[in-house]
Amino acid sequence: MSAYLHTERLTLRRFTAADADLLIELDSDPEVMRYLTGGAPTAPDDVRGRDLPGILAGYERWGGDFGVFAAEDTDRRAFVGWFFLRPEPGGPRDEAELGYRLRRAEWGRGYATEGARTLLEKAFTELGVRTVWAETMTVNQSSRRVLEKIGMTVTGTLDTPPDMRTIDGAEYGGVRYEITRESSARR
Repeated sequence: MSAYLHTERLTLRRFTAADADLLIELDSDPEVMRYLTGGAPTAPDDVRGRDLPGILAGYERWGGDFGVFAAEDTDRRAFVGWFFLRPEPGGPRDEAELGYRLRRAEWGRGYATEGARTLLEKAFTELGVRTVWAETMTVNQSSRRVLEKIGMTVTGTLDTPPDMRTIDGAEYGGVRYEITRESSARR
């Protein structure tokens, strides 16, 4: 399988239909899902029937330029989690959302920052992206630190979606971060 991109320690590649169990394991960890579902796992049938097919369809939709990519530690060949870089459905290709979800065993190793930083670089130098944005819960300090380390700044606040109102910290809502090609070049 060819790589989408390499960082110093990671290989990002397209998911395949054979990767369902990796996604199921990732989404079954209550701490991984804490700020997404309050810790509830994603049902395996939802991963196989909805999530993974949606990921695979994204490669076609965006001609392989954007999507959700499996991240593996290059030396260990171990699944670390995933990263995505993608425009909103129906949105312009020069505005892309950045996201990531890592296995708890891989937290604290700098993978989120490393992968996100390299995706930003690809977005601005190879894909013609003008603005990259990300959203997270206000109380998700770990994710916020990653976004700040890669140069993103808060540009707004978000209401908590109805399906997330029972999550600890939901009353504080969310935050939107952005970085532009121009501001990235000045860093």
